[in-house]
Amino acid sequence: MPFTRLLRDGVVAGAAAGLGAALVLWLLVEPIIRRALVIEEARGGADHATGEGPLVSRALQVVGGLTTAAVVGVLVGVVFAVVFARTRHLLPGSTDLGRAAALALVGFTVVTLLPGLKLPANPPAVGDPATVTERTLLYLLTILLGLLVVGLVLAADGWLTHRGVAAPSRTVAKTVLAIGGAVAVLALVPGSPDSVPKDVPATLLWDFRVASLAQLAAMWLVLGLGFGALAEARTRAQRVAAPASV
Repeated sequence: MPFTRLLRDGVVAGAAAGLGAALVLWLLVEPIIRRALVIEEARGGADHATGEGPLVSRALQVVGGLTTAAVVGVLVGVVFAVVFARTRHLLPGSTDLGRAAALALVGFTVVTLLPGLKLPANPPAVGDPATVTERTLLYLLTILLGLLVVGLVLAADGWLTHRGVAAPSRTVAKTVLAIGGAVAVLALVPGSPDSVPKDVPATLLWDFRVASLAQLAAMWLVLGLGFGALAEARTRAQRVAAPASV
């Protein structure tokens, strides 16, 4: 399949994924953010004490967040198409839909779930601005180590295949290696430097983290299934057209 078509599928599927993530952001995440902002206002910050309003209104912040979610979806879709084109022969599955779904699952696990478990998202009432750089570096480190685990799993699969190990045994070995690698990453990477203030309810923190994961899960789900459906439709069309051209 031509790369330009895969890239186009990535843009279309990424746009749909971004819209899906924006919808979840609006329906699930935004109400929790408003609850967190009430706590911040109750603390009586500097803006409240001086009578100055925020530099950007809440309405503009919401629009900016929704727009960002949509744009990120497109960008991730482009990267997804490039990775799919490079690794299509390595991905499990007998169809492009299955392969795209598998790649989306790997992407969600490495880019979202793994760092989300180690450095879970925090609502506006939690987090010290002075630790933003440290948290960002830890987040990127977790993703890089997750990618390293994926590379080790692929290398192990190639080595076992070369030695003639049966597919079921390879699957077990890869699963054990992947789980072991993920546990090692979670154990070795330092946790978040931020502490949770006492005035933040545990339910609010839990709801925000679950909703944030749901937002990103929706993006990966729509991206994987959407891209896979588009790629599979093109593949089937080419198979049908091939005999007619002979």
